[in-house]
Amino acid sequence: MASWRACDLRTLVAVVCGLLTTIVLGLGIWRAVVRIQRGTSAPSANIPTGFCRNGGTWANGRCICPEEWKGLRCTIANFCENSTENNFNFGRIPVGSYGSSFETCEKDTLNAGHPRATRLCHLDEYGKIQLGAPNVGDCNLNLEILEKQIDNATANFSTISEDAQILTANVNTLTPENITSATKVVGQIFNISRKASDAAKVIAISTVSQLLAASEDVFQEATAEDDNTFATLVQEMEAYSLSLGNNSVVSPNVALQAVVLSAEDTAGSTGVRFTVQKGSSSSFVSGSMHIDTNVDSISTDAMTELQIWLKPLTGNTNSCSFIVYQNNKLFQSKTFTPKLNFTQKVISGKTDENRGDQSASVEMAFRPQYDPKEFKLHSYACVFWNFSKKDWDTNGCYKDGEAGDFVHCRCDHTTNFAVLMSFKKDYKYPESLDVLSTVGCALSISGLALTIIFQVVTRRVRKTSVTWVLVSLCTSMLIFNLLFVFGIENSNKNLSTSETQTTGSSSNEKPQTDTVEPVNPTCTAVAALLHYFLLVTFTWSGLNAAQLYYLLIRTMKPLPQHFTLFISLIGWGVPAVVVAVTVGIIFSQNPVSEWELKYRQEEICWLAVLDGKDFIRSPLLWSLILPVTIILIINVVIFIVITVKVLWKNNKNLTSTKKFSSLKKILSTLSIAVVFGVTWILAYFMLTDNDSIRIIFSYIFCLLNTTQGLQIFIFYTVRTSIFQNEASKVLKSLSSSARRVKLMPSVPLPLRLRVRVYSMLRAWPTLQEHFRLLDPTVVTEEETTLSGSDQTEAPTQ
Repeated sequence: MASWRACDLRTLVAVVCGLLTTIVLGLGIWRAVVRIQRGTSAPSANIPTGFCRNGGTWANGRCICPEEWKGLRCTIANFCENSTENNFNFGRIPVGSYGSSFETCEKDTLNAGHPRATRLCHLDEYGKIQLGAPNVGDCNLNLEILEKQIDNATANFSTISEDAQILTANVNTLTPENITSATKVVGQIFNISRKASDAAKVIAISTVSQLLAASEDVFQEATAEDDNTFATLVQEMEAYSLSLGNNSVVSPNVALQAVVLSAEDTAGSTGVRFTVQKGSSSSFVSGSMHIDTNVDSISTDAMTELQIWLKPLTGNTNSCSFIVYQNNKLFQSKTFTPKLNFTQKVISGKTDENRGDQSASVEMAFRPQYDPKEFKLHSYACVFWNFSKKDWDTNGCYKDGEAGDFVHCRCDHTTNFAVLMSFKKDYKYPESLDVLSTVGCALSISGLALTIIFQVVTRRVRKTSVTWVLVSLCTSMLIFNLLFVFGIENSNKNLSTSETQTTGSSSNEKPQTDTVEPVNPTCTAVAALLHYFLLVTFTWSGLNAAQLYYLLIRTMKPLPQHFTLFISLIGWGVPAVVVAVTVGIIFSQNPVSEWELKYRQEEICWLAVLDGKDFIRSPLLWSLILPVTIILIINVVIFIVITVKVLWKNNKNLTSTKKFSSLKKILSTLSIAVVFGVTWILAYFMLTDNDSIRIIFSYIFCLLNTTQGLQIFIFYTVRTSIFQNEASKVLKSLSSSARRVKLMPSVPLPLRLRVRVYSMLRAWPTLQEHFRLLDPTVVTEEETTLSGSDQTEAPTQ
């Protein structure tokens, strides 16, 4: 009868565990299938693949073409073909740019490695692409020498301008000293007192355009050495622009245009409007900007990128001019730090009135240039460049609201204007944990809690030495699961949908940087705790592997002295050191406002994954993946050794129990694989580029690892004879009570309750006898038998 009850209990446990596993497995398969179907049935893009040709990319509703192509689909050539002239060979040259010759200066010259000649590709008066004559430079001449020559009143400014353009053609080699010298040279060429030719000044504009293509870091270093040079150049260019009459000078990164006004153009409320239109590339090209006179306001359309309307306050204005810069590198601010690659265009409006800057009413419309899929505009300020402060200023400028894709500004004076914009990354916060993760983690949390209680309560009865290691492993895993369920989501997820943007605010305060980093110390703390307890879990799995290796393989050698204390220091202390060092290094290398997102992600409270070349410095790599990989390799090796030498070692004494012994070997192998964390190897298969394969492995990984606590409970608690015997007795007692209640259907409820209380009081000594084996002070023959069976099953625990 007893054997039948034990068999019945085992069947019940097997059925329950099988049902739970089947439910979780079914959820995992269902979620994987739905995910794959969603991926394969995604709607096609509005623009077919390959619509933009010749390296063009689709963005903001149009093809963005490289400089060498233009048109709706980047199919119209915008370059001069390879050419050879005067023994100099040139490659393709985009229209509006100078191309460098393949021939460079010899090694023993002052300009070794620099091109010997440059050649301009431009449009003639009929709009036909045409190559200019090569400009040949002097290989024993550099920008520092030109800077000294420019001070000579009898200098040949045309030759100096050509040499400066050649020496700045290769922007990748420019140093801060080169930038400073070149800026001084072209600034003097624009100086009216120098009386340089118009051709020299046009070439100087090309030199400025080339300088604006240099890196931001080089400009910042150049400003630190001399912050007056750039201001002088800007002012000289403004004066030069007023002398253009009705002409324009356009280069890829800077463009100038002027207009001569009549009395009607400034009468009443009319003024002058300058418009920069969107082109097929980011460079300025001829024909992409125009001036309208005798208009009363700005008027933007879908092709407008930037627009300014200028109304002189008096009728004494004879002409006005505009300069638009591709970026703000000539305007190095001490209070605004750009970090993104988004271009911040600067536009200058100037009149020839003698009343100075306080002479006009100005309205502007800027279209912010950024990737709306990744960022969103957070705030902006309308500013002008204050030459006395050598920085951006808001005095006299006001925000005029937003309309469509534009931000509007107005100012009461003319000068160089810009909009300082700050962007916030549009983080795609994931949805809450799905059913699979929630059910799996809930089962793991319950299983781990029951396993810890069982291991602690029955530690003396089982007389096994692996209790402390297993309890530590389960404790760290339990805390990790609790943090994962209740803390992995970033609370900023709720703020992102409800927060009000500051773009609509009338306050015209300058942002300090063009990026807004979200702050959430709680999320950072959760990420650090998840980092710590996951490392602790793997560390204890490695210590468990080492201990089993000593117990099962090196059985003749005792465990080292103070082994428990030693492994406790390793299991709980080493991960703490790793986390502390990681946080300390990241905190020391980044500003206080930025270090959090260098350590954790914003989408979830977990370690950050840096992209591109920065991946090698990612905390996820060297503070988690690397140590976990080392532990997993050791665990797998020990797992294979134990499996081959202990669990599956041939035993000639097996007879009628061969089938049962094979099943027992399989279960023992699985139990060791669970605590060794072998299933985490599946995480490496999730790195594949194939989306379908990655999704399948993701859900298998989620299924096996979110239910790891449940697996430990089944293998290390449910399978033990102590648990089965005690559960059998409890079920038997409950069954007897239910049977007695069924035998008294006609007894009134109060009497029935009194009978149940009486029965429970009478059964109290029996229940006490049932659980007396849990008392470590009582040793009976039954306990000795159970302990012996426990020690026999040590490999499975």
